[in-house]
Amino acid sequence: MDSSKLLEAIIENAIDGIITIDPHGIVESINPSALVLFGYRAEEVIGNNISMLMPEPDRSNHDRYISTYEETGHKKIIGIGREVRGLKKDGSTFPFRLSVSEVFYKDGKIFTGFVHDLTKEKQAEDELKKHALELETKVRERTKDLIKLVSELEKAKADVSVSLEKEKELNQLKSRFVSMASHEFRTPLSSVQLSASLIDRYVEKSEYGPIEKHTARIKGSVQLLNTILNDFLSLEKLEAGVVVVNKAETNIVQLGEEIAEEMQLICKKNQHIVYQHTGEASNFYVDPNLLKNSIINLVSNAIKYSGEDTFIEFSTEIDKDNLLVTVKDNGIGIPAEEQANLTEPFFRANNTGNIPGTGLGLNIVKRYVGLMGGEMDYWSEVNQGAIFKMSFTQL
Repeated sequence: MDSSKLLEAIIENAIDGIITIDPHGIVESINPSALVLFGYRAEEVIGNNISMLMPEPDRSNHDRYISTYEETGHKKIIGIGREVRGLKKDGSTFPFRLSVSEVFYKDGKIFTGFVHDLTKEKQAEDELKKHALELETKVRERTKDLIKLVSELEKAKADVSVSLEKEKELNQLKSRFVSMASHEFRTPLSSVQLSASLIDRYVEKSEYGPIEKHTARIKGSVQLLNTILNDFLSLEKLEAGVVVVNKAETNIVQLGEEIAEEMQLICKKNQHIVYQHTGEASNFYVDPNLLKNSIINLVSNAIKYSGEDTFIEFSTEIDKDNLLVTVKDNGIGIPAEEQANLTEPFFRANNTGNIPGTGLGLNIVKRYVGLMGGEMDYWSEVNQGAIFKMSFTQL
């Protein structure tokens, strides 16, 4: 096939718009895709200045761009991936990514522009922002409801007599609360999660970058709310006395490596989990599920209350019949005057600000450790981080 005819066929059938102009900005050729994008016929564009396809201020500045380049060699408009807006024949504008190449041939040269329409990508991004805003509104509303219900539960507990019948009524009230929270949260969360997944599937992978941060935000919010629900459900099981300890020979090193790998996925930017094990032995007799949940809770807190570009140290040590698990961070720390209440249900230190949480995690960890016959100890100082230790003795 004639190379010139092949090139012509490629340009004519290209998905993206292709426009060539002379050194004076006059359009020499425009392919069908570009004509569709801008809404013109070829004869309406060819022979006219390319600025007719530009809104202000680019329209007024275009000829100056070319003359400046000719005089100085400064490539203000020549390059890859510059996002600009185009002006259609009907007066409307649309976003596109422009790449411009300078092409030399025979005794002259032309400028070739490649136009990639971004309209669908921008629409998808706007939809994601809308979903994120709706989710944030729902979270605020549900959180207010939960706070109100918790307040009512605490008041009911203070007013209830020590009689067995009154205690039974309080437990029933708490069970209804947990069931309500689970139902009210899970229905909208399932919808949001599905929407995010569908957006991921249908957005072009080559343009995925600006979309991914919004889907990640939706998924992160869903994960946060699921964590809140799990905390409430764990507390309910502990209160009901249905948590059973099932000790077994557990490979602590393998468990630690799995947890470190899983938790690294939810770390902030440049946060790193550093895990190490000390001791020749790697097996210990303990409940692997309760231990894993306890460690995950402590590591999650370390991630949450530490900033970007930080290290979270997680270690295990087996010395004869003793197991020591330590989680250390360099986060915001806990005020000394508030540490006495640290493991109380729903307690949160006054320096947590807008960092989300239920105030249940450390209470759950302490009770899990107690059920396994262990002890939990901690040290913390404001802006110096925190250290949590769980110790177990193998009988």
